[in-house]
Amino acid sequence: MLAIDTNIVVRYLTRDDPTQAAAARAVIDGGRVFVCTTVFLECEWVLRSVYGFARGEAAAALRGFAGLPNVSVDSPILLAEALDRAESGMDFADALHLGAAAQCEGMLTFDRHFVEAARDTPVKVMLPQTTV
Repeated sequence: MLAIDTNIVVRYLTRDDPTQAAAARAVIDGGRVFVCTTVFLECEWVLRSVYGFARGEAAAALRGFAGLPNVSVDSPILLAEALDRAESGMDFADALHLGAAAQCEGMLTFDRHFVEAARDTPVKVMLPQTTV
């Protein structure tokens, strides 16, 4: 099994460069590949920031990719839950952080949007106490 990087996944999904897309398809369709969670994180950012995908579109594309028969991921439950949350509007990176912190008492952040987005999740996301 070979591990693949972000650019391989992005070429497979976007087909923006015909030569590289064909090579990516040959690799992915031709045998088992491994994609780590950090590659999915980077792919989601690239799809949104470079290719203009909406948050839900990027999550759906990555979910479809992760479900391909030749694709193996390191944390399938973490990835699936993060994609679910991203499709519901949460930032994908925040969703991954939240899932990875599931065994913790809570998660501290200065990001008020993250606190609000995580309001109904099992992990309590909160602002740290500040003294001024």
